[in-house]
Amino acid sequence: MPDHVCMDADPDDDVELLGGVEKREIVIVDHDPDWAQKFATERNRIVHALGARARRVDHIGSTAVPDLPAKPIIDINLSVDDVDDEAAYLPQLLTAGYQLRVRQRGHRMVRTPTKDVHVHVCTLGSDWEQRDLVFRDWLRTHPADRDRYATLKRQLAQQDWPDMNAYAHAKGPFITEITRQAKNQAAQR
Repeated sequence: MPDHVCMDADPDDDVELLGGVEKREIVIVDHDPDWAQKFATERNRIVHALGARARRVDHIGSTAVPDLPAKPIIDINLSVDDVDDEAAYLPQLLTAGYQLRVRQRGHRMVRTPTKDVHVHVCTLGSDWEQRDLVFRDWLRTHPADRDRYATLKRQLAQQDWPDMNAYAHAKGPFITEITRQAKNQAAQR
């Protein structure tokens, strides 16, 4: 799911946050067309580090949706053969300058030291991968839902959250609703 450190994680799942809980200000800004270029730069960095082990590298999250306000953090979905086989990709990502932040079942997240790029690593073809892509694509093609999401994000950003995960979790019901709707529509085709 977009805009997440562990957004669609069940709160009861074992989620390891390396470095512990971080309180960060949630700032939502208008869409910046330069986000696409920033993604392209990071995509090249990832592919250079992993080669063919980077099975898919997709721009996800709100920064990947034109006209959608977002936190100025580029979310990237990196699909690998097996997310649990960290030895196949993690050392290379760390050498490329990313830092491991999240370890959870079916998902890892590395980020830049400046915390402005989050790379969500998952298994190719997994539910995690598909949810992120389905949600992004729906918002790209359904302006009314994109605008509803923008309103929700701006409202939630006004609250005091203990960390970004709590903010992301609060968006969960909306994301679940849209993802379910998109999957149902796709199944009817």
